[in-house]
Amino acid sequence: MNEDLDTSEQESVTPPPLGRRRRGIYILPNLFTTAALFAGFYAIVQAMEGQFASAAVAIFVAMVLDGLDGRVARLTNTQSAFGAEYDSLADMVSFGAAPALIVYEWALKDLGNIGWIAAFIYCAGAALRLARFNTTIDSADKRFFVGLPSPAAAALIAGMVWVANDNDIAGADVVWLAAALTVFAGLSMVCNVLFWSGKDINLRKSVPFIVVIAVVMGFALVSSYPPGVLFALFLAYAASGHLIQVWRWTKRRRHTPPQEPPSAGD
Repeated sequence: MNEDLDTSEQESVTPPPLGRRRRGIYILPNLFTTAALFAGFYAIVQAMEGQFASAAVAIFVAMVLDGLDGRVARLTNTQSAFGAEYDSLADMVSFGAAPALIVYEWALKDLGNIGWIAAFIYCAGAALRLARFNTTIDSADKRFFVGLPSPAAAALIAGMVWVANDNDIAGADVVWLAAALTVFAGLSMVCNVLFWSGKDINLRKSVPFIVVIAVVMGFALVSSYPPGVLFALFLAYAASGHLIQVWRWTKRRRHTPPQEPPSAGD
């Protein structure tokens, strides 16, 4: 009897197999993800109250926080499937729904059905972009993004709103420009155009001193006029993928030998 009791007690304290252990949630990287989600939600609230400059700034804050959570997870070796899924859901709010609502409240609602369709194209493009990224993350070339990344598309929309608001330009004055840029950003996220990811940069590798000077000058340039400089940078980045695609297509056409017409005997 005692032997049976001892055996049962020993079995009760035996830890479960490794594959059946409860999966924990790492708090540090998910704190950054939660902060990015809060920034996106705050942007929506500010847009509903007509505070478009604050809403645009919140999108850029969400971008910074979104860039930090993955790096913190890699540095602390706290990557998890939960964190990846949570990050995608937060990105959908911060870089999908929030920018679409901001630009709609700011300008597109004056266009009626065309306005909300343009906003929906952007929102759907962000959702499809994130879904495709999650399903191809293991096989994709790390040097490039297929389609415009959703944070860059959100920065493009938020930058436009921020610049216009800073220069006292109402959304109704540039409503068609806003609609065109919104549709462009939405379609760019789902296209097959390659955009440089910057992941091939090795931060642990020594660089020439001129690079450090260039980085300092870049920060100084952004701080001189954040709305205009940030909008110009992300506009150039969004256009770069399409321009390089056109250049590659032209180069390929130029080097393709013309096909000879079939002879009469054929």
